[in-house]
Amino acid sequence: MPQSQDGIEGNNGAELDAVIEVVGLSKRFGGNEVLRDIRFTARRGEVVCVIGPSGSGKSTLLRCVNLLETPTGGRVMFHGRDIQGAGFPLREYHARVGMVFQQFNLFNNMTVMRNCVEGQRKVLRRNRDDSEKVAMKYLAMVGMDGYRDAKPAQISGGQKQRVAIARALAMDPEVLLFDEPTSALDPETVGEVLSVMRNLASMGLTMIVVTHEMGFARDVASRVVFMEGGLIVEEDAPEVIFTNPKNARTREFLARVL
Repeated sequence: MPQSQDGIEGNNGAELDAVIEVVGLSKRFGGNEVLRDIRFTARRGEVVCVIGPSGSGKSTLLRCVNLLETPTGGRVMFHGRDIQGAGFPLREYHARVGMVFQQFNLFNNMTVMRNCVEGQRKVLRRNRDDSEKVAMKYLAMVGMDGYRDAKPAQISGGQKQRVAIARALAMDPEVLLFDEPTSALDPETVGEVLSVMRNLASMGLTMIVVTHEMGFARDVASRVVFMEGGLIVEEDAPEVIFTNPKNARTREFLARVL
């Protein structure tokens, strides 16, 4: 996985390893404050897992990081540069910060191969041959190269999510955002998607993962962020969060879900 490219990095000195920094982020929908003063950093090669009850703002946080939602306040920094700042290359940012969605978001009228080629052609301006070679590389990595000509309706939910991961990887991202990637899957197919994600983590890809899979967070995360009510309640190493959390609300949540 490429971890750095020219043209977008800022000059963030001592924080050179900080790929994404969220600084004082807030988000309102009308009178409803969904995120309040969110602050955290994802450093190069880290897996940051965001956990918490439904409605705590986890998915909205991810959507603000990639500007599917516009933050109400605060900043999202990429290599020290404000992604909403004047002159920031948003097209390049969206190529380098990929997202894997809860509901796959595949194009149902396109084959698996075309799903993985379309973004490369339009955003990265790759020719068709090169795009298909890259697509096949990542489809093989997730075990879906034998389904290149299938349509999404012809494959299972777990297979769709693996195609969605291959599609994101084909854009050569520096960071991948995962929004509850297993929540729409049946229990039998959850494991195959988590296995792919574990492999990506072992390869050093920077990942921010919103998940209800506590075993994955405990075993794979570099750091775990616990959110509730639009706030970060606690953030620490997984061995601390899962064995000796400092906050009573974290302890209560984990006692209920584990």
